Amino acid sequence: MTTSALVLGPMMRYVDETSASVWVETRAAARVSIRAGGRDWEARTFAVHGHHYALVELDGLEPGTVTPYALDVNGTQVWPDPSSGFPPSMIATLATGKPLRMAYGSCRTSVPHDASGNRTHGVDSLRAYALKMATGTDLPWPDLLAFLGDQVYADLTSEQMQEFIRSRRDIKAPPGEELKDYEEYAHLYFLAWSDPANRWLLSTLPSAMIFDDHDIRDDWNTSLSWKQKMEATSWWHGRIVAGLASYWVYQHLGNLSPQERAEDAVWQRITGHTGEDEVDVGAELDSFAERADRDPKSYRWSYCRDFGDSRLIVVDSRAARDLTPDDRALVDAVEMAWLDDRMQGGFRHLLVATSLPFLLPMGLHYVESWNEAVSEGAWGKRAAWAGEKLRQALDLEHWGAFQNSFRELAAMATEVADGSRGPAPETITFLSGDVHYSYVAEVDRASGSRILQAVCSPIRNPLPRLMRSFAAIMSYGLATPVGALVARSAKVPDPPFHWSGMRGPWFQNNVAYLEAVPEGLKLWWQTGVVDDGDHLHPRLERVATLTVSPRSTQDPVKGQQENAGSRRSTEARAQGLPRSRWRPFR
Repeated sequence: MTTSALVLGPMMRYVDETSASVWVETRAAARVSIRAGGRDWEARTFAVHGHHYALVELDGLEPGTVTPYALDVNGTQVWPDPSSGFPPSMIATLATGKPLRMAYGSCRTSVPHDASGNRTHGVDSLRAYALKMATGTDLPWPDLLAFLGDQVYADLTSEQMQEFIRSRRDIKAPPGEELKDYEEYAHLYFLAWSDPANRWLLSTLPSAMIFDDHDIRDDWNTSLSWKQKMEATSWWHGRIVAGLASYWVYQHLGNLSPQERAEDAVWQRITGHTGEDEVDVGAELDSFAERADRDPKSYRWSYCRDFGDSRLIVVDSRAARDLTPDDRALVDAVEMAWLDDRMQGGFRHLLVATSLPFLLPMGLHYVESWNEAVSEGAWGKRAAWAGEKLRQALDLEHWGAFQNSFRELAAMATEVADGSRGPAPETITFLSGDVHYSYVAEVDRASGSRILQAVCSPIRNPLPRLMRSFAAIMSYGLATPVGALVARSAKVPDPPFHWSGMRGPWFQNNVAYLEAVPEGLKLWWQTGVVDDGDHLHPRLERVATLTVSPRSTQDPVKGQQENAGSRRSTEARAQGLPRSRWRPFR
C-alpha cells in the first residue's frame, strides 16, 4: 500500500445526520472513493492550476453512527496507513436532537513542531489535542471544529515557505517573502495541514472555516485607503485572486451543505462535466475570485447551520466590507440583511462566529470608534491622515471601528435577547479570534438572554510580551472611562449597551470548546505543554472552565481554573475581584 497518490487529506468537512463530505488533494487526475459500512462512494478529481482535488459526497448514512472508513485512489487504498500509529479515521454523523459540542480557535502558524518552532511560536494546541484524542482517551469528540481565521499566513511566511519561494522566483522582487500566486498558496496549505497528528485529527473531526486578514494579507480591507494602496502595487491583483481562489478550494468548499454546493456556480461547472478527461476550472475560478473581490455582493462566504437547539451563524467580516466613505460598513447591506434574517430566537443557544471580536475590551472599543471618526474626517484632513496611519499601524479595524455595523448588529442581538424575534435564547454568544489573547465578556443586562463574547486566539502564534502588557492595560477598568472620553472628543455616541470582562485574558496558545449542557453553556480552553523536553509529544492542559447558566438559576456563572502542573492560573489568582473589572493575566 502507498500513500504517494495522496497529497493532502482526507479532511472530514460538512457532516449532518445523514451525509458527510470528504475533501482530498491528489498527486494526479484520479477517481477517489470512500469505503465505509459496506458501501462505496466515488468522485472524480477536478484541476486548478495543475493541482488535483476531489470532494466525495457520502449520502444515505444513519444518524448518530460512528463508522470507520478507507480511501482509495484509482482503486488502491491510500488511507489509513496502518504504519502511522494513529487510530482508524471515522465518519461520525450527527444524532438527531443532540446538544451541540464544538471546538474553535484562530491564528495558527505553520512552523515545525520541534524545540525551535515551539520557542518562537509556542506549542501547537491543535496538535496537542490531536495527540490526546489519538491515545484512546474517554474525552467526548466534538461535533465540529471551527477555524475562525488566519488558518494560513500569506504575508508572514516561515523559513520552509521561503525556501519554496526561492526555488521558483527571486524572493527579493515584490512581493518578496509574501505569497504571489496559486502555486505558493497550495504549498502553504500543504505546510499547514500535512503534520501527521493534525492530518489524522482532521480526517475524523468535521471542520468549518472562515478567513481573516492573514489568509490574504495583514489589514485586509481595513479601509479604502489601504485597498487603494494595495491595488497600486504590481503584485496585489495576483495575490487577491490566488488567495480567494485557493480559499474556495481548500476552505470554503467544505463549508457548504450538499444543497448549497449544488447551487454554487463553480461547483456546478465541476459536477456538470461529462467528458472523460478531468475538468480544469483554474481560469473560471480566477475569474470568480476577481469578481468576488471587485463586487463583494456577487458571492457570499458566510453560512449558517442549525445543530439541534443551537444555531451557528458564521459571518464574513473581511471580504463583505463596504469601504466607500459614505457607506462604510464591516458587513455590506446585502450581507447584513442576510445576517438579519438569521438572527432569530427559538433556539436555546445562538452562536455568532465572526473572526473579529464583536465585543473588544471596552477601552479598546472606544479607541477604535474614536479612530474611525478621526480617520473619516471628524477633526479635519490632517488629523484624518494621521488617524489612517494609526489605524493601519495598530490594527484598529474590528467591529468597534465600524460603528454603523456595530450598532446594527447590537440592535439585532438586543431584539433577540429581549424576545422580540421569537423566544429568547438562554445565551447569544459571539465566537471570535484574531487578537492573540483569549477572554470572555458579557453585556450588562438584567433580564432576557445573556449576551457573551468568547474569544480563542491564538491556536499557535502567541502575542509578543510587550503587546501582552498593552492588552492587559486595555482590560483594566480605568481604560474604559479614559477611552470613553477620547471617543466623545470626536463626537462618537456612547455604545447602545455596556459590557465587562468575565474571565481572562489568557495569552497561551489555546483551542476552545463549548457544549450545551443541562446547566447552561459550558466553555473551556486547553493548551499544549511540553514536559522534559519532549517537544514532539506535548500534553494537553486545561487553562480555564466556565459554565454560563440562564438567568433563572441561582448561580448564573460557574467558573474554575485548572493547571495540571501547578493548579495556578489567571482566574484562581483573580478570585475576589469584583466581576465588573477585567481580570488580567499576570
